[in-house]
Amino acid sequence: MKVQNMQSSRGTTVPNQFKIFADEGVYFQSYATVIAFYPRSGKIQLDENNWNRSRTTARFRNQFLGLTTKETETKIKSGEIELANLNK
Repeated sequence: MKVQNMQSSRGTTVPNQFKIFADEGVYFQSYATVIAFYPRSGKIQLDENNWNRSRTTARFRNQFLGLTTKETETKIKSGEIELANLNK
């Protein structure tokens, strides 16, 4: 497993926003909360309770997924992205 801080749009390291690389895929964690999981196979998962928690979390979630919030909402509604409890 490898942990990497996210980068700002200016290329600086951002504290408290992380990508976690694991055998099963890549996680996005904001502070101590897992927000998103991008599996090696299967659907992207977002934490059902925290995926749209704050503007800062949304900005880095969007960077992680390569989507806007509106695009993310559309993909949730269509079933392309699923909501799950990622913080059990």
